[in-house]
Amino acid sequence: MTTVASNVMVINSWEVVPDNVITEDDTPVDNWSSEKHQRLLTQTLYHHQDSLQFSWPFLLAANVGLFSSWQTPPIVPDVFLSLGVDVPQHWWNKGERSYFIPRFGKAPELVIEIVSNKVGHEDGDKMTDYAQLGVLYYVIYDPDKQLSSKVVRAYQLQGNRYREMKHAWFAELGLGLRLWKGMFEGRYEQWLRWCNQAGEVLLTGSEEAEEERLRRQWVEEQVEWAEEQLHLVHQQAEQERTQRQLAEETNQKLAAKLRELGIDPDTL
Repeated sequence: MTTVASNVMVINSWEVVPDNVITEDDTPVDNWSSEKHQRLLTQTLYHHQDSLQFSWPFLLAANVGLFSSWQTPPIVPDVFLSLGVDVPQHWWNKGERSYFIPRFGKAPELVIEIVSNKVGHEDGDKMTDYAQLGVLYYVIYDPDKQLSSKVVRAYQLQGNRYREMKHAWFAELGLGLRLWKGMFEGRYEQWLRWCNQAGEVLLTGSEEAEEERLRRQWVEEQVEWAEEQLHLVHQQAEQERTQRQLAEETNQKLAAKLRELGIDPDTL
């Protein structure tokens, strides 16, 4: 990036970005559910980055603005996924702090909006805006059913408008979304989770660690049980040997007593 004026910067050679363009306004996330869902979705996918259908690099972010150009205000999705791109190396530079579509050369493949009220226009203006940007998949997650009777609505871009999909399975990404009830960060709730084509959720790092801990515990318990069973077998065998030895000693004493009485025990 090179400075061309006191208040203007150039990104490569495609665009001039004035310093007064607002790339972030430090507005906080508006509710606990959105914040936790954003972290769950972003952390999980990065944890599985080596096993996804698409390979590194990719960019998965929450609450980062999408700019079609610096002249127009950004759209700020709750979560977006863009393939084949990475966070800029010089991310403190003005023109690289947000997702400038001309800078990356493409729109994100997937956007997720989490509905918390009716003023966000997620199924209205925002949907139109994302279609115009060329976002391939658009998902509206409406946990409180503010906008629709459906908790999850997934759309695919066809031409210049979205068509609702029957299932939130994104074939081009080899990735899907589904509702899942369970515990995340100490909260038992219904969550929006990434999943594979079989509908199995992608586990977080802590969930995988817990599964591995339980697996090791199960193996240890099985080994301990097997050792206990082997010990019981050996103990039973020792008891049987002792009983045989006692019986043999008793028979020998009885035979000796009979001989003392002049009776041959072998004839009995």
